[in-house]
Amino acid sequence: MTNRSSRAGGALAGVVLIGLGVLFLLGQFFNFSAWRYLWPFAVLAFGALFFAGMVAGGKSAGGLAIPGSIITMIGLVLFFQTLTGRWESWAYGWTFIVIAVGVGLFIMGWWTGEAERRQSGLRVAAVGFVLFVIFGSIFELGAGLFGARDASQLVFPVLLIGVGLYLLATRSGLLPRLGGPAAMPSAPATVPPPAPEPEPPAPEQVQSHQ
Repeated sequence: MTNRSSRAGGALAGVVLIGLGVLFLLGQFFNFSAWRYLWPFAVLAFGALFFAGMVAGGKSAGGLAIPGSIITMIGLVLFFQTLTGRWESWAYGWTFIVIAVGVGLFIMGWWTGEAERRQSGLRVAAVGFVLFVIFGSIFELGAGLFGARDASQLVFPVLLIGVGLYLLATRSGLLPRLGGPAAMPSAPATVPPPAPEPEPPAPEQVQSHQ
């Protein structure tokens, strides 16, 4: 099992390195700066190494999923910012780190078979998503008041409405809480049977007393 996990981790690292090499080689042939847009993939590759270590180490290395998720999420945010040029989105992009912690906990619980850790991961990820919606709305809508409007100023109000509806639905019992135990149907109340009445004494016993 350990040898198989080690081979899988090494294969994953090899695929990542080969992919990066091919991209940079294409950049040399077609005269474009691959590093300008693809340098976040170096961060993603570093995060993938933690998952490779988790696979190689077995269940005892499940904790590597947390730093792996955080670094991978940072790489994804950097890739988005590189493509769009919206570096100011770090004002609320840090909330994705909270989401990544929840994702890492969930992966760790799935890898080690711990249901409670998976539930904790879902709760942490949900908190991070709510923080993303709140801070994203504050900064994006605030920027819309003093600058040009774009699609992001429509996305965050819709997300706010969605989160509010979800909170109302969970508080009213229409939907189960994310990461909470499923509601179990209540068992019907059982009525204890009546106590048996005492039997009358036999006639022989009555005559003997007389």
